Amino acid sequence: MRNTFGTLFRLTTFGESHGAAVGGVVDGFPAGIGIDMDFIQHELDRRRPGQSAITTGRNEADRVELLSGVFEGKSTGCPIGFIVRNANQRSADYDEMRTAFRPSHADYTYTVKYGVRDHRGGGRSSARVTISRCVAGALAKLALRQIGINVQAYTSQVGGICLDRDYRKYDLNAAENNAVRCPDAAKAEEMERLIKAVKAEGDTVGGVITCVIKGCPAGLGEPEFGKLNAALGCAMLGINAVKGVEFGAGFDMTAMRGSQANDIFYNDNGRTATRTNRSGGIQGGISNGEDIYFRVAFKPVATLLMEQPTVDIHGNETTLKARGRHDPCVLPRAVPIVEAMAAMTLLDEYLIGKSVRM
Repeated sequence: MRNTFGTLFRLTTFGESHGAAVGGVVDGFPAGIGIDMDFIQHELDRRRPGQSAITTGRNEADRVELLSGVFEGKSTGCPIGFIVRNANQRSADYDEMRTAFRPSHADYTYTVKYGVRDHRGGGRSSARVTISRCVAGALAKLALRQIGINVQAYTSQVGGICLDRDYRKYDLNAAENNAVRCPDAAKAEEMERLIKAVKAEGDTVGGVITCVIKGCPAGLGEPEFGKLNAALGCAMLGINAVKGVEFGAGFDMTAMRGSQANDIFYNDNGRTATRTNRSGGIQGGISNGEDIYFRVAFKPVATLLMEQPTVDIHGNETTLKARGRHDPCVLPRAVPIVEAMAAMTLLDEYLIGKSVRM
């Protein structure tokens, strides 16, 4: 099983949803970076369950403990170990899932691959494991601050309720003012009503998270197998429930001609800039200095609180009505996860770029 992310900046994770704890080890983190524990905890709080009426009711404090790699408030360059203890499991809620596979969940494929699985809360395939990504992502954000790179994501679509695709029309900081994490207050209310209605039916709903990276210098990424968009795409597709990623104008560019799609260069007071940014800040797999922006599509959560046909571990057809505490829509809690994966990827690519330049 592959449990490590990154090349020079690396995160190795451990733990399961209903185990004693989840945690990780970050290696390759630069020395001398100020470690703001309040900021790291804040990033975890944004992902924490039970934070609103539209998220899972599981009640976890999710307090992070750093075990190594920090001395007198600064990183030492040694591996940073951390742990977040689980405290509010209700494993009995998953007894029926010991033998029955949830449709569209990892239950079946995990069993086929490994021959054994922890059915409690999804075990290793649970989104609870993304806690480790949020901690490492917070560390990466602290390092990226030193070079002026900022990563910010927001909910841009829930079901059929969509924001304008142009992120520049919104104050992205306003996304933290509501439970959905949408920067448009009126749309956020619509989204929240939809999520509550879906939850009342025992169903789930998907949507889109948009991520914007500002301050990224030109030159990150490589033109062949190390494309920056490929690295970011891989990071996003590794998040639970993600089914698609598009950069810049994305699929809309398929209906354009080259004369419409090209981003024209101009001299902006000595800096080469583009008049449009349909490329999403990446050209030829390398950052061009403009904002990097992309959209991440999330499918509806697979665990439904309604009866569905399925099969059991013996291949017998049966039905399953899940119990337990589950998100009716993963997007509000996935926003910090998208940011974390983007931040880790950017820091890794920055360190790789520094290592190849003589």
